[in-house]
Amino acid sequence: MLSKILIIDKRKELSTKYKKNIEDADTSVTISSNLKDAINDIQVYEPDMIIVSDSIDTSLNEFCEQIRSLTCNTRPIIVALSKSADSGDRILVLDSGADDFLSEPVNIEEFKTRIKAHLRRDIELNLDSKTLLPNKKIVEKSLKRMLRSEHSQAVLLIGIENIESYRRVYSDIAVDKLIQTFIAITKSSLEPDDFLGQLNETNFVLITNVYRAEKLAAFLTFAFDTVAPKFYSEQDAKRGYMLLKSDRLAGMRANFVSVQIGGIPGNYEHINSVEALIERLYSVKKTAKTPGGSNYIIDRMKLTGEGSNSLNSVINNIYIKEPDESLALLLRTTLELQGYDVTENINPEDSNQPGILIIDSGDNLEELEFCKQIKCSPNFVNSKIIVTTSVHNKAAILDSGVDLYLPKPYELSDLIQWIEYLSKQII
Repeated sequence: MLSKILIIDKRKELSTKYKKNIEDADTSVTISSNLKDAINDIQVYEPDMIIVSDSIDTSLNEFCEQIRSLTCNTRPIIVALSKSADSGDRILVLDSGADDFLSEPVNIEEFKTRIKAHLRRDIELNLDSKTLLPNKKIVEKSLKRMLRSEHSQAVLLIGIENIESYRRVYSDIAVDKLIQTFIAITKSSLEPDDFLGQLNETNFVLITNVYRAEKLAAFLTFAFDTVAPKFYSEQDAKRGYMLLKSDRLAGMRANFVSVQIGGIPGNYEHINSVEALIERLYSVKKTAKTPGGSNYIIDRMKLTGEGSNSLNSVINNIYIKEPDESLALLLRTTLELQGYDVTENINPEDSNQPGILIIDSGDNLEELEFCKQIKCSPNFVNSKIIVTTSVHNKAAILDSGVDLYLPKPYELSDLIQWIEYLSKQII
């Protein structure tokens, strides 16, 4: 990760000397002799460190207090340089917010060592404890710098999907091992100038060269699907899905863990904030979702046009296919009271499909063929199927692609809880 340092110093010769000694492949240094411009740069680029000398047009303690009052994602490390060796001056500046105070003339080797030590500690404090990747604060700072940079870069949002289902079956320890393995694969594919950070447990941001972005996305999805089978039991691997069990005899089919990647290849002229960029990345990543396996999309949001369905409308819409008219009426009434939109008619050719489908399998499981057709249709990629049945053949039902097997009779409260659970899988 490239650290950025801002030197604020009116003395051209000395500031250039400091820059020459601390700038390297991992550290970028900028010099400002104008205090007003320096304050603007601090707010815009959020440097990791500020080295400020007492040559500026204000006292060091006032400057430190001003920096502490700025609204920044992360407060920079402040190293003060002064011709004074007085302990009172040192204490005042440190109390005002400086992290270090060096009296000039400085020993250049000690100066370099102190700077590197401060940067190293700052990086270590902002690493995730499990993956050792830069955390959300550092990710947002890096994205902010990228948006302001004159050099075009691509950014990928990498999401590990279905991890909660995997956790329920295999435990937290297995989840940690799976994620750590994927991170190791990702790190092995990076170039020195690439940046990899972590937004949350299952979503990662990769900033890379525009020309490498799609190749990286293709490699990561392929590599993950290649190693992922090693993380399942022999029975699950043979079956082709995970089976979530319930105390009430219900069984839920859960897809294997996959990687979905959404990327934007360097065109950010209409994006004016980090928040907007992250939101757009999540939107692009959602379009990469497939019925099974990993996938990636590079900036496909521009293909979205009139008639495209919003995610909220998908989640709140429920289709019911229930031959028992009284039960169908009870289901409709109950779900509508819960705030859902209920329909009993769907057109498989329509791209606007319900998020949840509740289907009675029939006396001879004849509706399972309909479920198979739905699961194979790209129009139902965001849909979840619940099969309710009095024919208790769990294996045949789940093998048809159904997400949840719910034997009759069942409690309506249980059905609503399952709907809420599956809705979260769609988001």
